[in-house]
Amino acid sequence: MKALKYEFYIGAAPAAVWDCLVSPDKVAQIYYGSTIRSSFKEGEQLEYVGPGAGGEETVHVYGTVLEYKPQEVLRFTHHAGPSYVQEGKDYESVICWLLAPAGGCTKLTLIHEGWHPDDPSYGPSDSAWWQILSNTKTLAETGRTLDFGS
Repeated sequence: MKALKYEFYIGAAPAAVWDCLVSPDKVAQIYYGSTIRSSFKEGEQLEYVGPGAGGEETVHVYGTVLEYKPQEVLRFTHHAGPSYVQEGKDYESVICWLLAPAGGCTKLTLIHEGWHPDDPSYGPSDSAWWQILSNTKTLAETGRTLDFGS
């Protein structure tokens, strides 16, 4: 499957954008109420946990930190949480957040790649990334998120 790749320019410094991606309270604002849990040490676990089918502590996504350079790159494996796994098939892909200064703003690139052809989360991920990225941009620029009416 084709990699999902998105590029956004955000009217905020890399530190502010980075904070939206790794600070649990800000992550909860952009990821539908899920917080991020991780030591951010390479080789250790990362997970997004929040309200869902398994209750308040539903693991929506989990993986292993592959690369972590503050304000530059966060790369980790991606697995759908247990409540999303169908027929016991646990597929792995890789998510990479890249930040770079661009004049007075930040270029944020998201690459979600390494998809298995049968991974059912490909389509839902493509839809969700637009909302997550839009919320990241809005939160970094204005301190609030968007109301998607859901």
